[in-house]
Amino acid sequence: MGCFWGAEKRMGELPGVVDVESGYAGGDHAGVGYEDILNFERALRIGRAAGRNHAEVVKVTFAPEQVSLESVLAKFWESHNPTQGDRQGNDIGSNYRSAIYYHDEDQKTLALATRDTYQQALTAAGYGQITTEILPLKNYITAEEYHQNYLKKNPDGYCGLGGIGVKYPAADHTKDTTTTSAAPSVQPLDSKDLNFDRQLVVFESENCEFCVQFKQDILDHWQADVPMIVTMNANPPTDWVLDKPLFASPTMVLFSKGKEVARYTGYNGEKEKFWQWLGFQLLTPEQQKIAFEQGTERAFTGSNLDEKRPGRFVDPITGVTLFRSQTKFNSGTGWPSFFEPAEGSVTYHKDNSGYMQRIEVRSASSGIHLGHVFNDGPPPSHKRYCINGNVLKFVPD
Repeated sequence: MGCFWGAEKRMGELPGVVDVESGYAGGDHAGVGYEDILNFERALRIGRAAGRNHAEVVKVTFAPEQVSLESVLAKFWESHNPTQGDRQGNDIGSNYRSAIYYHDEDQKTLALATRDTYQQALTAAGYGQITTEILPLKNYITAEEYHQNYLKKNPDGYCGLGGIGVKYPAADHTKDTTTTSAAPSVQPLDSKDLNFDRQLVVFESENCEFCVQFKQDILDHWQADVPMIVTMNANPPTDWVLDKPLFASPTMVLFSKGKEVARYTGYNGEKEKFWQWLGFQLLTPEQQKIAFEQGTERAFTGSNLDEKRPGRFVDPITGVTLFRSQTKFNSGTGWPSFFEPAEGSVTYHKDNSGYMQRIEVRSASSGIHLGHVFNDGPPPSHKRYCINGNVLKFVPD
């Protein structure tokens, strides 16, 4: 299934699987290790070696009274893209090929049958032919200890697997089910339902802990102007184009005019990094300099200085309210000034740059630089929040 770290994690999630072990199999050489396999793959690619390299694999031990072999194989098919040949996402080489290595004829027969079943589901979802090799087990080698349970030891480590959102046509993955029914595959998004000029698509997968965290941290509080939609299908919306295949989840892709213009792969709880990525797609160079480099616009040149209508001044990336118009006053300094922010909307940081001691103000939602706060404002707070107008967006009531 590609990198065995993710394969081990995915297969180990299946109820009834009692052990998963990372290893190498299917190659010509016995007794080799990780570096040997990498070196041999390099030699193969430049024509300095011949033969078959090992694939990174996982040995799956399961309790047949709890889970059937078909269910184990269904988990295999659903957890990666089996149509990519000698690669899985960005991992390229024959050592990352999709493969099933069987022990006996019964396993072979079922492996071939599940392949044909899954091919029908893939074809219906618009995918090509399965490239998975199905062969007798040959030269299995247990991988080095540091590869075992890698993602348990390194929760933020690279996984690279999440499937392509096409379900194996069976009701569930437990042995004791008495009936089965076809589970519909997740169809690609219809581009007619999306915003052609600018659309953010969040590609997720099943059993993806970081997808859940991204939802809790970002999606559940979405107020940004950019239209956002979530899908479990790794294909782009119909008639739209991805620059390259997806290889991890969640992956956030920004489309414009039906083409990918930027992507953010993976998420491990660093909210500011995601918002910074999105900010670089949405903000002008002048806004970026203020937001991400603690820049300052020239006095009397920024936007929103003379804005007096009732409304809200919001973060230009997240859309979260920072200040309300009733707290704005004319300080005569040349920058929009407020005597109070919206509750919980900003954070404070010491700033000793420029041989001065000041208190910097940042947006709590995105982390961007807004300006500084001083103690010479009007009552009731006697604070003056001196804010760069170019990193405020005004939303009238």
